[in-house]
Amino acid sequence: MILQRYIGLNLIKGWLLALAVLSAIFGLLLFIEELDKVTDSYTATMAAQYAIRVLPNQLIGLAPVIALLGSIVALASMDRYNELTTISTSGFGRAQLIAAITFPTLLLMGLLWLNMEYVTPQLQQAAEQDKLRQRHGDTAWIPRGGVWSTDGNRYINLQKLSRDVEPGKISLYEFDDSRQLLRTLRAESARISSDRDWRFQQVREKVLVDGEFQNRVEDELEVPNLWARNELPTLTVQGDSMNLSVLYNYAQYLENTQQPAERYLHAFWQKLMMPFTVLAMVLLATPVSASATAGRDRSFGFNLGIGVILGILFYLGAQIVFALGQLLGWNIPLVAALPAIITFAAGLLMFRRMRW
Repeated sequence: MILQRYIGLNLIKGWLLALAVLSAIFGLLLFIEELDKVTDSYTATMAAQYAIRVLPNQLIGLAPVIALLGSIVALASMDRYNELTTISTSGFGRAQLIAAITFPTLLLMGLLWLNMEYVTPQLQQAAEQDKLRQRHGDTAWIPRGGVWSTDGNRYINLQKLSRDVEPGKISLYEFDDSRQLLRTLRAESARISSDRDWRFQQVREKVLVDGEFQNRVEDELEVPNLWARNELPTLTVQGDSMNLSVLYNYAQYLENTQQPAERYLHAFWQKLMMPFTVLAMVLLATPVSASATAGRDRSFGFNLGIGVILGILFYLGAQIVFALGQLLGWNIPLVAALPAIITFAAGLLMFRRMRW
């Protein structure tokens, strides 16, 4: 038990070290990129604050690489001073070694899921909203042209969103099955209920009656099955910047309204499966850092170099798998799980050959 705790603590120290190094590198890159956008209203200090707030979401995506490098740093350091040799000769079996690396990894996996649901997406979205308000004022942060949604023969365009997440400048177009325009709506604002129903305010409506459009003015008009309130801040961000529950619910909404939902489903499953990839990476790092195939004459730097190469190969390979999966229409959960499955299989194979 003492040895398991010792190995686990060393793993955690290695992860924190890898996290600190990558945070410094990617944080600096983010800040340099934002400096190009500095204006009188968007200062360098604001750019630095933005970089700090969006950095955690980027690091979540790098979690498998951080776990790989951190594990190699921790275990290769122990191997360098013959600590792993001493532990292995003390009767500490492979099953105990797996338990020692698995327990802290499970804690890390749980922490990743919690952050993807409750922390990093909210930080990213708040940072994006603040940045756009600082650069373009406090009126609207939806890009030019607005955002569109469709529900059967109904098309909705949203042009503005207030600081309090209240939609404004809303247009609705309704067609029949022959694509004949039946109705148009213009609303200055809307109130959103908990069941996706919107109550349009200050409505101007044109309705086709006997071949002619008639104008109507309404103080309020209820329209069902539009965006939920918690989905509105995510409309202008990528799927990897949404928290898991919103991402899944929004994908289901798109499917139910017969809109393309594959991009959001891919993002949801990739995020959901990513902690399992972290577990596979830690397993793979164990035989690599313990000199599984080349004896115990490899240097610490050599092991770390292998880890960097494996991290790059993993990142590129995962992107290729995800792109091929989307292009060829493969099963979405399977595509998301493939990097973890392949890495886990390679780790098990190397673990069996490891000298212990």
